[in-house]
Amino acid sequence: MYFNSPSTNYYIKNIPYHISLLIIYFQIIQSIQHDSECLNDSTREPCINPIHTILTLKDRDDNLAKSIAQEHGMYIKGQPFLGAKYFLEHKNGTIHRKKRSIIHEAINRHHNVVSITFDNEKKVVKRGYLYNDNVKLMNGLEYDKSSDINRLQIPSLPFTDPLYKEQWYLIGKDGNGYDMNIQEAWLMGYSGKNVTITILDDGIQIDHPDLLNNYDPMASIDVNDGDDNPTPSNNSENKHGTRCAGEVAAVANNNECGVGVAYKSNIGGIRMLDGPFSDAIEAAALSFNQNHIDIYSASWGPADDGKTFDGPGPKAREAIYNGIKYGRNGKGNIFVWASGNGGFKQDSCSADGYITSIYTLSISSATYYNSKPWYLEECPSIIATTHSSSRKNQPGIITTDAPNGCTKAHSGTSASAPIAAGIIALALEANPSLTWRDIQHIVLRTANPIPLLDNPGWSTNGVGRKISNQFGYGLMDAGAIVKLSKVWTTVPEQRKCIYKYKMVEPRIVNGNFQINFTINVNDCPNGDSILYLEHVQVISTIKYSKRGDLKLTLLSPSGTKSIILPIRSQDDNKNGINRWPFLTVQMWGEDPRGEWILMIESLTNDNTSNGTIYDWDLLLYGTDKPVQPSDLSYLPKMKLFQKSETKNGFFESVTEKVKKFYQFIQTFLE
Repeated sequence: MYFNSPSTNYYIKNIPYHISLLIIYFQIIQSIQHDSECLNDSTREPCINPIHTILTLKDRDDNLAKSIAQEHGMYIKGQPFLGAKYFLEHKNGTIHRKKRSIIHEAINRHHNVVSITFDNEKKVVKRGYLYNDNVKLMNGLEYDKSSDINRLQIPSLPFTDPLYKEQWYLIGKDGNGYDMNIQEAWLMGYSGKNVTITILDDGIQIDHPDLLNNYDPMASIDVNDGDDNPTPSNNSENKHGTRCAGEVAAVANNNECGVGVAYKSNIGGIRMLDGPFSDAIEAAALSFNQNHIDIYSASWGPADDGKTFDGPGPKAREAIYNGIKYGRNGKGNIFVWASGNGGFKQDSCSADGYITSIYTLSISSATYYNSKPWYLEECPSIIATTHSSSRKNQPGIITTDAPNGCTKAHSGTSASAPIAAGIIALALEANPSLTWRDIQHIVLRTANPIPLLDNPGWSTNGVGRKISNQFGYGLMDAGAIVKLSKVWTTVPEQRKCIYKYKMVEPRIVNGNFQINFTINVNDCPNGDSILYLEHVQVISTIKYSKRGDLKLTLLSPSGTKSIILPIRSQDDNKNGINRWPFLTVQMWGEDPRGEWILMIESLTNDNTSNGTIYDWDLLLYGTDKPVQPSDLSYLPKMKLFQKSETKNGFFESVTEKVKKFYQFIQTFLE
């Protein structure tokens, strides 16, 4: 948290408030649900055979950790992470639970040991996919235009790579005549030089002929086996990371495969998905060498099955926070995440805690024809979109493949996140001083909605930007991103305000219902006002007999409506939602003052459905001053709206008020 006042009196005066924020923060860290955690099928208690044992010392001391482990017939596996945490392994493999308990109790008594804890296995999936020939395009028509790629007019650059001419998404035109304008950034002289990206995945083939010259061992580690070599297992299941790496950093002009978006960048790989996976594994990966690595690219997440709520565990959240706070020598690491492939199962990335983190940049996909891919998940936390593939007979993404090969068929949102990471590398080369928040602002402001406007679901937010739950703010534009990066002024300090809805008692709900809750926002409780929004989160606890029947919609004072949780027909969970952090970026730039409405509803036809609404908090992030000198300034105490009834039709009436207000402003400025 940041505060603008430097005076001691300010901090003393606000100590109670700051303490309350810390309490809320740690409650969130500890209480967010994880559907993928291992539970006993009958008792629903945590599994008794954890896969990882974590030793935490008061201070990092590798020799002491090794000595403690050896004293008890154990050893330290791999490098420490998050300061002074170590993976402990038993030399004899699995041992009896009673004996293990005795050993761990003895270790806990050591005066330099903070704790010894255990991590259960988590389930995550890679976000590539197998082509589904049974899925039709949005308009229900079948297309077979595999020959279209041969008719593209590819601009001629002096690249000798044999598949370069087929990389339509980089320097050519897609099926509707658009591209991501990457050639313009290249022609301006940017290729990702001196920028380091690492791929969080199943490893990368470090000696691949199209990656070798850009490979960076300092950005690489094998967290699964505890060594420095991220080379994946040699089987068909572990090509994913190598494919993602080639999209970013495939070497140009070497007569191999194609060309990476940032073809002179440094590329690393962290092998973390090729073995038992836990909170500690992802924390060790996410916290690795944060002052050396600029961008982390992740093309995986919780099961895209339409019925899972899951995200990073406490250790992983700590690693991500440390990255944006201290990484890149205080400028913050950039965490790029694929938004998910569960759309065909009515999944939503609002149920993915990696995507609903304010510290990640979530990326969606568009097809060769700029349509919605059949696998695409929707949510209001998506910031922008890059190209990917949708069907086997459409042009796909060309990249490196393991071992030593190339592929024309990389796809899914897995393919979109690395392209975004490569474009961001071009921006960081143009301006290495950009912070993690600068990058989010720049990507959002330069995203181009025009190529995607033929898809349904677009609306306009309170500052006139087009927004979509499918595509965020639009297709990434590398040329525009680089141009804006070169002249960008560092954003003001981030402010955070928490408004807790004061519920007299839990609200009982039954069957089909709709309830609107209102919070009036004026000044922040701690005196740090926000006038220009960035991220908005809703944290709520709701118990309901079928979680998938719940729908949550947030309405801003400017009339912007975000569906922060849609109906998910596959989700039969009876536990509901436990302090889940829903996120929307669709109010970005708006003035938050006024009336916020959270609509909670169930569209079920089952009258026996029932539940309880316990609480909800509204978290606002932003600044108290314009982000850039040219931005519109809000008046300090301007009231936009009078209080309105929260009944059906409310959204439409407020939208009309927004339109009238902006018409007035435009007339005034003219």
